[in-house]
Amino acid sequence: MPNSPERPRRVTVDRDGPLLVEGPVEVVAEDGTVSISSRFTVAICTCRRSRSYPWCDTSHRRRVKPHEDEPAPPDTENPEASS
Repeated sequence: MPNSPERPRRVTVDRDGPLLVEGPVEVVAEDGTVSISSRFTVAICTCRRSRSYPWCDTSHRRRVKPHEDEPAPPDTENPEASS
């Protein structure tokens, strides 16, 4: 459904992923570069790891930080450290 005064543009926020924005969109970067997408929904990178920045290419999935409530993985590089 297109954007209208009765229905504002929707932005979906995911703390572990990109911003999902209903398109079409125009993104203006810090240096003034303008990127345009006419897609129905676009994923805007928030981690700056994307090779196609400002568009998300799912690079954030390769280095997801563990949540604070999850235990840290065991130290596998130095097996003597656990003895």
